[in-house]
Amino acid sequence: MCQLQSNLEARLAAAWPPAQWADVTVLVAVSGGSDSVALLRMMVALKRGGRGQLAVAHCNHQLRGAEADEDERFVVALCESLGLPCHVGRSRPVRAGSDGLEGSLRKARYGFLQSQANRLGARYVATAHTADDQAETVLHRILRGTSIAGLAGIPRTRPLGPACTLIRPLLGFRRSELVAYLHQSGQPYRSDSSNVDQRFTRNRIRHDLLPRLARQFNPNVVDALLRLSGLAAEAQQLIDAQVEQLADGRIHPEPGGGVQIDARGLEELPRLLLRQLLVVVWRRCGWPMQSMGFDHWESLAEMLFAAGRGQGQEKNKRVFPAAITAEMAPGVLRLVPSTGRPIKG
Repeated sequence: MCQLQSNLEARLAAAWPPAQWADVTVLVAVSGGSDSVALLRMMVALKRGGRGQLAVAHCNHQLRGAEADEDERFVVALCESLGLPCHVGRSRPVRAGSDGLEGSLRKARYGFLQSQANRLGARYVATAHTADDQAETVLHRILRGTSIAGLAGIPRTRPLGPACTLIRPLLGFRRSELVAYLHQSGQPYRSDSSNVDQRFTRNRIRHDLLPRLARQFNPNVVDALLRLSGLAAEAQQLIDAQVEQLADGRIHPEPGGGVQIDARGLEELPRLLLRQLLVVVWRRCGWPMQSMGFDHWESLAEMLFAAGRGQGQEKNKRVFPAAITAEMAPGVLRLVPSTGRPIKG
């Protein structure tokens, strides 16, 4: 084994120690591209026993015809050569939703991964997002407009059901390192033609904007974006801790799925904490947030601030996305969904 291979495998072992996953079922999402193939090969090299099982999931969106089918055959053959089970999902071409075609495909892909994880009893689903993906995501969000949480980028882990965690162990790895690892291992991989399709915003960022920024402004722009992401994540952790304390005793469920927020004293707090408190309410209630923009959160924060100052009448109502009605009264802000869905948690 060459030095590069051993170094990258050691870094993965440090980032995600095999002791945490070698004795449980892990589902690895493999597209056939360099990042996911490198992740799979490194995990196979690191497992070395253990009672758990590595399994592979491959989602064929059937958007690229014969090329997508070749990707599927490649992944199936790779799994056979490694002695691993491969679970293939084929989805019909999806229409672009509110998040565009990329968002619709992502939703379908994660839905497939979650269903397979549930069926297999997987403790982890591992995906191969890299440091480059992180930098592209942060830059994309800056261009669209985002919050501190958005600047934090892709989280390393998140729940994928009650007993499964989605983990991205390669966020500290550059894409070029993984390609070099595969070349030195003699391991082929597939190239997805859609990754250079300029219709997709992420591809324009990857192949045009980031290289231009590196040439003309900062050759270390990726590192700068990663540093910004890390600092934003630290700041968001501090904000989250403060908001959770703030939420205790202030959020009261109501019959019919509504919620009442005790606004007394909140007018003395920074507007940032008020907006984040409202985000917590939305999450606890399970209300959709995709259509909630900054102006919506700011408008709600203004109502919460005014209620805290003792302002507000029954007629002071506003309707927000997903048909959530906000009703302001002195000392109280009520949020009522038209669906009457019960509050979660």
